[in-house]
Amino acid sequence: MVENFNNSIKVKDPSSPQKGLTENGAGTVRGTGKSDKEGFYTAALWLHGSHPKTLACNLESLSKFGYFKDFPEILYRILKGSKIRDTQKSEWMQRKSCRGRGRRVDGFISKTGQGSRKRKTAATREVRVATAEMKNQADKAIASINRKLEKISMGKEAFTRYSHDAEYRFLHERVSDLFSNLLRRDLEFLTSGETNKISLAAKWCPSIDSSFDKATLLCESIARKLFPRETFPEYEGVEEAHYAYRVRDRLRKHVLVPLRKTLQLPEVYMGAKEWGSLPYNRLASVAMKSYKEIFLSHDEERFKKYLEDAKSGKTKIAAGAVLPHEIIGDLDGGDGGQVAELQWKRMVDDMRTKGSLTNCIAISGVSGSMEGTPMEVSVALGLLVSELAEEPWRGKLITFSRTPELHLVQVEEPWRGKLITFSRTPCRKLKPEGMIKRVFVFSDMEFDEASSSYSRYNTRETSSWETNYQVIVSKYKEKGYGVPEIVFWNLRDSKSTPVARSDKGVALVSGFSKNLIKMFLDNDGEIDPMTIMDVVISGPEYNELVVID
Repeated sequence: MVENFNNSIKVKDPSSPQKGLTENGAGTVRGTGKSDKEGFYTAALWLHGSHPKTLACNLESLSKFGYFKDFPEILYRILKGSKIRDTQKSEWMQRKSCRGRGRRVDGFISKTGQGSRKRKTAATREVRVATAEMKNQADKAIASINRKLEKISMGKEAFTRYSHDAEYRFLHERVSDLFSNLLRRDLEFLTSGETNKISLAAKWCPSIDSSFDKATLLCESIARKLFPRETFPEYEGVEEAHYAYRVRDRLRKHVLVPLRKTLQLPEVYMGAKEWGSLPYNRLASVAMKSYKEIFLSHDEERFKKYLEDAKSGKTKIAAGAVLPHEIIGDLDGGDGGQVAELQWKRMVDDMRTKGSLTNCIAISGVSGSMEGTPMEVSVALGLLVSELAEEPWRGKLITFSRTPELHLVQVEEPWRGKLITFSRTPCRKLKPEGMIKRVFVFSDMEFDEASSSYSRYNTRETSSWETNYQVIVSKYKEKGYGVPEIVFWNLRDSKSTPVARSDKGVALVSGFSKNLIKMFLDNDGEIDPMTIMDVVISGPEYNELVVID
């Protein structure tokens, strides 16, 4: 990533602005980013290590088109290490795999000699219940002590880092400034009744005693800035530890709770078991995807009525933050795929309002090497392109493994229909104006791998992209057609850059998000890697970013 950054700022054209973090910089940009959170965090941690003031002083600008939760997460990863989430995931998987092991040991009969066994003396039910209760209470007490010790340890670690690391302290202060200023302003909006202007700062501000709060002490910093001693006379003369406790509690009761209630966050209603008041039409796309089965369990009648209203167009369902392959992955969910159906339709409808794909087709790799997420993404993005394409290519999709096949997708059918009627379609002679002008290739292969072949003796024969491209040119010209542009969409985590920045007729993009497709909607201009990069980072939101150090 560092190499990519260093390469990106070496711009030969002096009139072109410096471009940095181009690989991951759009990771969490709402509406246009790659939904590459991990890439963004990698870039942010590198920026903190190399240009700490630049990262800290751009937080407000980043918050306008990014994700408030990013900032506590960055602090957390600085304290715990860049690989902490991988470590936690690995530990969780290990605990999950071990869950249930050893539970039968207490009930086994131990051997005292060959062929002989000794049974435990049977206790009365009352004794067994009392013993189990005592053990349960002891376990709870030990767990409580361990949690307190862990909290103290994490607090000491955060305080030590804050006290001795000036660059971390500067970033911590800027993060707490951002949250405290936004929360103060949101309280003013709440008081004045301008609730539509309230930000999502309260939603993503760490909750008191949450893992973020314990690890970073961020809530205390925010609370002290919202309720400083010099402004609130009731804290005059109060012992420091008690002052910290009181302002943290005030942050929870008088700031976060009322603002979160006003934002109608589902977690507020779920925690209070107020299922009958839950506003389904206000739910964010990820919350709807995550909680749908819980809604069916606790509020089946109202939730099904909401889904029916969404299907008939009486209300809407959010789909902005979920990825195409995540939607497809939920087709077999506990709700029978209803939410997935509605979110897919909403996603396609929203993208169609921004334009369409003229004379475009997708090629989705489905070879064995793509098993798992890459194949799911490949098929999902290919289907999305087929629905956004204009006739005669609407509903057409090419899949390739050993043998490429052209398929017909029933775009107007529900998902069950789309997949069941997926069938091969015959080719026909097209007029030049109806021929494909742009091809999206979704694959996990490196560019050189995609342009290689196997001989009859199974010996790999590799030819360069330039050679293969010339073959493509000659074949199209031979049939009287212009040469289509190729958008190579890499679905594997790779630093490879198989095309030069000046290559015409080729674009190289990566990631699992649908957002990059928007660059090509109603865009018939000539493409090349540098042009595509310029389009991605030319949004007005980037003009507010500044370089400090």
